[in-house]
Amino acid sequence: MDTSERTKPDSRGFGGFARRTAGMVGQSARKLAEAMATPLLPEDFLGLIDPMRFGADLRGRVVDVRRETPSATSLVIRPGRGWRRPTPGQYIRVGFEVNGVRLWRAYSLTGPVDADTVSITVRAIPDGKVSNHVLNRVRPGQLVYLDQAAGDFVLPDPAPERLLFLTAGSGITPVMGILRNHSRATADIVVVHSAPTAEEMLFREELRHLGETGRIRFLERITGRDAGEVRLPAHRIGDVVPDWQERHTWACGPTGLLDEADAHWEANGIAERLHTERFRPRVTAVGDGGEIDFSASGTLVTADAGTTILDAGEQAGVLMPSGCRMGICFNCVAPLREGSVRDLRTGELTTAVPEDPVLVQTCVSAAAGPCQIVL
Repeated sequence: MDTSERTKPDSRGFGGFARRTAGMVGQSARKLAEAMATPLLPEDFLGLIDPMRFGADLRGRVVDVRRETPSATSLVIRPGRGWRRPTPGQYIRVGFEVNGVRLWRAYSLTGPVDADTVSITVRAIPDGKVSNHVLNRVRPGQLVYLDQAAGDFVLPDPAPERLLFLTAGSGITPVMGILRNHSRATADIVVVHSAPTAEEMLFREELRHLGETGRIRFLERITGRDAGEVRLPAHRIGDVVPDWQERHTWACGPTGLLDEADAHWEANGIAERLHTERFRPRVTAVGDGGEIDFSASGTLVTADAGTTILDAGEQAGVLMPSGCRMGICFNCVAPLREGSVRDLRTGELTTAVPEDPVLVQTCVSAAAGPCQIVL
């Protein structure tokens, strides 16, 4: 068809013209044309023209995508107006549109905080909707939703003279954010990091360079090579860092590593010198499971005892508010209208009836029998 025919107004008026124009222009023009044929508020037009304007929901534009390892990707994002400068070691919530559903995840900041961009590094996990979307789909130019940075896995001011970072896997991400922003070359910094293979070790070359130039002492453990161990047990930290008790330690990684570190530092009477960052809450209680009725969306989901309401809802395509996914930030709170849920951290049971609904945290609660969530 001749392109001139595509833009010709027809007898159905401007609405028809807009719809026909939408077929030949790019995404931005298509949205604008559709909007001109649809009743909208003034702020809706502003959202089409300038989605990153001050006063709108905070968004960012992806300006660079970097493959770090075969399964990990770094995104460089330019936040819109209203963004506040974060503190190294903090995380941000990022919202991605995945198959028509906005899904939120929290990621540690890994880049310089004084730039006009922020960086996150995402490792794809099996069946991870967002992480695999980032690995395979996200391209420069795409818009994402953002929240302001949060979290207290940060160095005090002034920072201690002697620091120890104990990490494994993706636990290196907030530490890298700290290292890339720590300008005191005289500080005594030790980094002990474990990864399954050299190929999968995030930031390995950069960490090695920092070690070679004397910025840090870098002790890497490739767990498939070093005595077949999964990682360095926390109680053996003295084998590689003899003065560990004299250092302030920041630890991040798998739950097992952090649980061991908590116990070991506590047993040595220096628990106040240990600072930890968990990507998932410590689960101490699992029970029941059941059918979850997301009443506002008309969705019914059957979930087992170990699946949080948040995960069950997202897997079913329900738009679930969320934040840290740790039970800390309370962004995931939703009304429990009927039934019972169990807090996976404590085992505490919460029950509601229609006449007296209660608020629950979907990221740390699981169904304890049939329940209804107002989402």
